[in-house]
Amino acid sequence: MSEATFTFRVDETLKNEFAAAAKIRDRTGAQLLRDFMRDFVRQQQEAAEHDAWFRRQVQIGLDSAAAGDVISAEEVEAQAEIRRAETQRKLTGSAS
Repeated sequence: MSEATFTFRVDETLKNEFAAAAKIRDRTGAQLLRDFMRDFVRQQQEAAEHDAWFRRQVQIGLDSAAAGDVISAEEVEAQAEIRRAETQRKLTGSAS
């Protein structure tokens, strides 16, 4: 792995407090900063992957709707009512 130097300015008090907190965890500030950077990059990659997945799902839904593959609101409500009744029956049965 090739290495590069990352230089930035930070308030002296923050730098000292960070170094002290790192020392308590038996780490150097540089080690923690590398960890934070890796975590941030990973989070951004996961967010981008989720966004791409979500956009694909929306497009699938739009394509289905455009093709006429839809369920009426009444049918959805009827199915939901069946599920609510089944859940209520289970809850009532378990309370006895």
